[in-house]
Amino acid sequence: MPPQGRGRTLSPTLRAALVRAVGEAHVLDDPERTASYERDWTGRFGGPAACVIRPGSALEVADALRACAEAGQPVVPQGGNTGLVGGSVPRAGEAVLSTARLADQCVVDRAASEIVVSAGVTLERVQAAARDAGFGFGVDIAPRASCTIGGMIAANAGGVHVLRHGMMAEQLIGLEAVLADGTTIGRVPALRKDNAGYHLAALLAGSEGTLAVVTRAHLRLVPATPSRAVALLGLADAAAAIASIDRVRSRLPSLSALELMFAECVELVGLRDGVSPPLGGAPAVYLLIECAGRASVLDELATAVGACADLLVGDAALAEDQTGLRRLWRWREGISEAIAAQGVPHKLDVAVPLAVLPGFVADVRARIAALAPGARAAIFGHVGDGNLHVNVLGLGAAETAVDDAVLALAAAARGSIAAEHGVGCAKVAHLGLVRTAGEIAAMRAVKHALDPRGILNPGVIVDT
Repeated sequence: MPPQGRGRTLSPTLRAALVRAVGEAHVLDDPERTASYERDWTGRFGGPAACVIRPGSALEVADALRACAEAGQPVVPQGGNTGLVGGSVPRAGEAVLSTARLADQCVVDRAASEIVVSAGVTLERVQAAARDAGFGFGVDIAPRASCTIGGMIAANAGGVHVLRHGMMAEQLIGLEAVLADGTTIGRVPALRKDNAGYHLAALLAGSEGTLAVVTRAHLRLVPATPSRAVALLGLADAAAAIASIDRVRSRLPSLSALELMFAECVELVGLRDGVSPPLGGAPAVYLLIECAGRASVLDELATAVGACADLLVGDAALAEDQTGLRRLWRWREGISEAIAAQGVPHKLDVAVPLAVLPGFVADVRARIAALAPGARAAIFGHVGDGNLHVNVLGLGAAETAVDDAVLALAAAARGSIAAEHGVGCAKVAHLGLVRTAGEIAAMRAVKHALDPRGILNPGVIVDT
């Protein structure tokens, strides 16, 4: 059993040890000061924290974790707190260990096309550093101004460019991290070719703060692609979208993103922004295609869109100037904000094979309608890798039933119940849908080996 949370009360002994570790100013136990750390972005998950610890170095992380381990105090590591499955907030009196102050290092090695960053550095800052050095960074997600590199590694973040560059694990050369007992592991800077034993960096990618706290990372950069072009297609249904993808992928060596949006999402963005729909003909589905290269890719994209002419509802919109790019991408990146404006959404992040995606979406809508007739579904996602974000508003008492139904449908389609947001505490009970008993036992064994007392993020990924 993991240690039990201690509510909001720290023992004087533990508080004194934490103050020695990080300084009086960085041990927060006043409820008014801890409140912003205790609730996630969606507003659905959270609870009281015993305190908030804000270390400013890897050494301070180690000292703080050692003190918590000796006191049996569970800890939730927290980066930018942009997670959506309850894995970055306290639930029952855990201490929050914020990595926000671990932000001193962001150094590009131009010769190696690599960057070394502290865990609290934001994605936006990494992108800017890479751009200034003539490179790009392979992962891009909407909360780039607030999400941190350590959190992105812990969640194995994906985003819009997975089909071209892969997820965070693919960007990871090495890392430095601190185990629950205060032991520091890892190597930064690391080597791209280093097969000396287990690849601990790969193990920690996607571990959601349950195995260690990432303090620094060594990441690969990608070639800069300053020229971008975007097309927005209107289509009759999801099957037409999949057919369009089949036609354009072979024609677009510069392809960098494929984003799918159903009409309800586009309508909500238009309502939020006070603008008319982007395309005529009232399409049921929108497909956003982005290409990127060293030189103009607009003609290449236009040719590929022309190959889909018979599938289109109305005209397609294309752009390569900055104003046009922002306008078309707004229809995609504004969705989460537009949904949240309607109320607290219930979010389910899944992935399914492209071949079954149209039938999966139809089944999801049917199950939601049957279980919660008054609810509204808004579905979008990174369709290039089969990742769909199922958002539901107005579920009421049907939340659990809809969770069970949608995740079971994803598993039945040979998909995943957690494409890029992780398992968190929200999906622990559903992990057995997509992982065997042997696999879950192996996960528990790894957790026990690295965190035998269950100090780090108890109740996340696996119930120990």
